[in-house]
Amino acid sequence: MRSRVLLVTGGAGFIGSNFILEAVRRGHAVVNLDALTYAGNMDNLASLHGNSAHTFVHGSILDSALIARLLDEHRPDAIVHFAAESHVDRSILGPAAFVDTNIIGTFTLLEAALKHARSLAEDDRKTFRFLHVSTDEVYGSLSPDEAAFHEETPYRPNSPYSASKAASDHLVRAYFHTYGLQVVTTNCSNNYGPYQFPEKLIPLMIHNAINGKSLPVYGDGQNVRDWLYVTDHCDAILTVLEDGTPGETYNVGGLNEQKNLDVVKILCTILDELHAEGAPHDRLITYVKDRPGHDRRYAIDCRKLQSSLGWSPKESFETGIRKTVQWYLDNAVWVEKIVSGEYREWITGNYASRA
Repeated sequence: MRSRVLLVTGGAGFIGSNFILEAVRRGHAVVNLDALTYAGNMDNLASLHGNSAHTFVHGSILDSALIARLLDEHRPDAIVHFAAESHVDRSILGPAAFVDTNIIGTFTLLEAALKHARSLAEDDRKTFRFLHVSTDEVYGSLSPDEAAFHEETPYRPNSPYSASKAASDHLVRAYFHTYGLQVVTTNCSNNYGPYQFPEKLIPLMIHNAINGKSLPVYGDGQNVRDWLYVTDHCDAILTVLEDGTPGETYNVGGLNEQKNLDVVKILCTILDELHAEGAPHDRLITYVKDRPGHDRRYAIDCRKLQSSLGWSPKESFETGIRKTVQWYLDNAVWVEKIVSGEYREWITGNYASRA
């Protein structure tokens, strides 16, 4: 893959920061635009401090003047759009932020990208890319025996979060078909790995377990997710950026369906081995009231990405989850720096009423 200049939105978040680390490692230059909301963390990118290949800009995708300036100054070859409000529970309690960031923010970015693309010479305009990173949650919920989501699965979002992402997907598609903007979209399954904010299932359970706190499992714990190790996801995005066809959507999955309760039990087993203090950790499992509109099962059919672009995940769930647990054990300082303030208030507000 040739060296590119990439404008990355949301690059201080979980997936965005992992992507930037990988992109810079592969020789790309990155302009990182992030609003540094609660889930943005510049510590994720500490290893790039002083590296001229990474330029950080503190700002919002809602700021059209700032985006226009960045496009004019840095002349990126592509925009990789991660910036989003992404937690379902937060969207239930406060949907307005999801509409603002995920819908209006994406629209603002598309408008700026289109204006920028039209200013380019014809050859550069053809190679310019707008890569939109989305989610499998736009497809709704699957029953236990239904076939996995594929690129033609109808959208059936069930939460304010997934509805806002579905809307952004439709806007991106429209800018290709109406204006010819060279867009590609990826819809991924549940990510896990280093630098994930501990409101999500896996890092929350690891943090709680090693601190002797309860492990809150929604409902009966039988909800199924397809788990994708974050560096596999980053590899898929770079693959699509290089070889994906404009106007197309590519589903990215880990080929690792697991029930939530089984994930928690696997984590407990690994922690019993690697962090014996407090074992057995599964004694901390607690069932709490399910969240509204909790989708029962997600599964991704990523054969299109495999067959057309030659991508496949490298990590199994067994290898990826062990790496993830070890990373959180080795990076306790990183966790403790963010497990405070607003995060603690959020945990109390979300789980106290479900006990």
